[in-house]
Amino acid sequence: MLKAGDRDDFTLITPEAEISESSHGGRAKCLQRLVRLGLPVPRTVALSFGAVHEIAEGRGPDTARLLAAFGEAPVISVRPSSEDPDWGGPGAILHIGMNDARRDALAERIGRKAADRLYLRFITTFACEVARLDPEPFEEAIEAADPVAAALAAYLDEADEPFPQNPARQLDEVLRSMARAWEGVSARLLRQARGAPVDAGLGLVVQDMAHGLGPGESGSGRIRTIDPLTGERRVTGLYKRKSMEMRALGLAGERMALAAVPGEASMEATAPAIYGELVGMAELCRARLRDELELKFIVVEDRPLLLDAVRVPRGARANVKIAVALAQDGIITPEEALLRVEPQSLAELLHTQVDPEAERDVILRGIAASPGGATGRLVFTARAAQASASHEIPCILVRRETKPEDIRGMHAAQGIVTERGGMTSHAAVIARGLGLPCIVGAGRVSISVRKKTLVTADGRVFREGDLVTVDGTRGEALCGAVAMLEPALDRDFNTLMGWADAVRDIGIRANADTPDDARMAHMFNAEGIGLCRTEHMFFEPARLNVMREMIFADDETDRQAALERLLPMQRDDFVELFRIMGGAPVCIRLFDPPLHEFLPSDREGMMGLAESLDLPLSDVIRRVESLAEFNPMLGMRGVRLGVTVPEIYDMQVRAIFDATVEASRQAGVAVVPEIMIPLVSARREVELVKSRIDALAAAVRVESGLAFDYRLGVMVETPRAALRAGEIAANAAFLSFGTNDLTQMTYGLSRDDAGRFMGTYVSNGVFHEDPFHTLDQEGVGELLLLGSERARAVRPGVVLSVCGEHGGSPDTVEFCRNAGFDYVSCSPFRVPVARLAAAHLALKAPKGKT
Repeated sequence: MLKAGDRDDFTLITPEAEISESSHGGRAKCLQRLVRLGLPVPRTVALSFGAVHEIAEGRGPDTARLLAAFGEAPVISVRPSSEDPDWGGPGAILHIGMNDARRDALAERIGRKAADRLYLRFITTFACEVARLDPEPFEEAIEAADPVAAALAAYLDEADEPFPQNPARQLDEVLRSMARAWEGVSARLLRQARGAPVDAGLGLVVQDMAHGLGPGESGSGRIRTIDPLTGERRVTGLYKRKSMEMRALGLAGERMALAAVPGEASMEATAPAIYGELVGMAELCRARLRDELELKFIVVEDRPLLLDAVRVPRGARANVKIAVALAQDGIITPEEALLRVEPQSLAELLHTQVDPEAERDVILRGIAASPGGATGRLVFTARAAQASASHEIPCILVRRETKPEDIRGMHAAQGIVTERGGMTSHAAVIARGLGLPCIVGAGRVSISVRKKTLVTADGRVFREGDLVTVDGTRGEALCGAVAMLEPALDRDFNTLMGWADAVRDIGIRANADTPDDARMAHMFNAEGIGLCRTEHMFFEPARLNVMREMIFADDETDRQAALERLLPMQRDDFVELFRIMGGAPVCIRLFDPPLHEFLPSDREGMMGLAESLDLPLSDVIRRVESLAEFNPMLGMRGVRLGVTVPEIYDMQVRAIFDATVEASRQAGVAVVPEIMIPLVSARREVELVKSRIDALAAAVRVESGLAFDYRLGVMVETPRAALRAGEIAANAAFLSFGTNDLTQMTYGLSRDDAGRFMGTYVSNGVFHEDPFHTLDQEGVGELLLLGSERARAVRPGVVLSVCGEHGGSPDTVEFCRNAGFDYVSCSPFRVPVARLAAAHLALKAPKGKT
């Protein structure tokens, strides 16, 4: 242990030294690990968090004594060492100790120009970063006939004192500057925003500078054994070779690749022995330090030295491949590999993504409602999107807000942008289900469907047919076409997901409304369908016309006739769903939306409907107006339709049971459908619907000669249903909490309009987060807990789940797991995120353990 005075101010890094990440930071600890591996590391001294804090307070170490640890006339560097490199910190300061005498001594060995270059670099860095002088005079000094003399004169002029020639004073000033920069208000707020605690400490490492400027092979560079973008195993990095001729001329050096590249210079070709040594060091670090590291090295007279080792910066794609490869090579366990991949990062693998290296001309920003990237021509109506798709022209659908009648256009589009809406708006929910990139709440743009224009905040006008790119991951739309990265659902991804499924202890299902959705859910290994919203099946053009005939029927007989035409369509959909899911549970929610959503809202649409139904336009307008409601989301929808117009539910239930019989016979295995009643508020609603369902089940059993089972459940979307869950559960085999509507009704917020002010509310601390994006565990969560407790008090075996959009969030998975729920259900593309989040929870906090 080296000491200054009576305090342990600094520690020489040796294999036995008391160095830890919590006291000296990650860089200091990593350097000690390199030393313990017997790797060549320049002499290094570490200053602890406490010592750096003392320096910031004005009580610095004995820098002369510290310098003595490096021998006579040393040239050193100082680098930051925090617990987490993501917290940032002051920049490194190199070449401390350079002065007139040291420059002259170096000039004899490496040439005057090379020595001047080092000295000038240090003078400029010290002046701008340590003394905080105006950088302009030093930038001008570089162009002078004698740059060093000009820089020294500029320092004297700006600082009113000569440039310090005493290395101890130079080091003292550097340490004080870096310590105070860390403890400044701006730096503290910045690292807190990155997750650092208020009292996060900074260590510093002081290292002997090996210049790589002597005779023989000399240079510097970085080496990795992976491609940081893809995670593929191959040597990458850069080598800056400094020949004697270059040093004599004062040139920076020749840049080249490390591994051999046909037709280009490389370190492997020019210095194969040193290259082999470095590859061996990198492989040793990977095996012993248990990660892919980037080694910063310098070559001094044919000898490589390691200056630093940091975790290779990597994207989500590379991270999955690296974690799996380390586990398969026996370096880490599969459980460790799982914990090294953040669940939310998987979204980058599941969708086409905008290349992060591509240039970005941002034209609008909004809420990143559904991840991924897509390029296409702007269209402003669902009909235009369908026409574009029919001509195989990719398009981006832009709307003020989407409605159920836009569903076909949304299917046809490659991406969606809406001026209004939030995380659980219609556009956001449908886009996530379809796996389309989507931006909602782009409130600073002006969209005109009539003029077919989009005017941005800076006044640019985009017209129908203009090419744009949607980046749903960042919530930005870009001008023109941008380079893309393809999805990465490869062997490594599937391997990681298999390990996740082996350890998680809560079920993960998918929300799937169509056979295509179900195929996607099956591809992502969902354990079943937790929510099939049957109304989405009616927006196919042929079905929509029949649905409208049913709505316009004058009596029960005509309405029943229209429903009889819809029944085989519904039955075929359900047969296909059961077939695709191969015996996995399928939960089918009965019809939910108000009927007016199936009718046109503009005059052009009403005229088309009048023609198709052979009715006067006035009759159509009158009927549309009669179905209008002041607040349709709280009006005639869900179970209320099932009670007042029971024929609709009768048709759907009959289709489900007919499909159950057919699918069971085709598969040779019993299919057990789950039927869910939406928007329940009272026990009697369930009793009325249940009696009709039981009667239809009995009739189909008799007609088909096949005994089958089914499960009846309730979608808990109203606060009253959560509070009265005990009595409701008496008639329900399962309760599925629909957190989209439950959040809306608990807060009294419209999920489609909340985006207009939600940012202000969150920034002012009214809400911690947007409750439509992150489950409100205090308010809505309390309703879930009350409902689950009261339901299980009456019916201990009742199955509990969450099927709102929150279901794919790791926070919601954790909440539901802790509350004892059986599964969560989310959009198909969020299923892998939920699976991995559940695995993390099982590994970090096994059930039954604290």
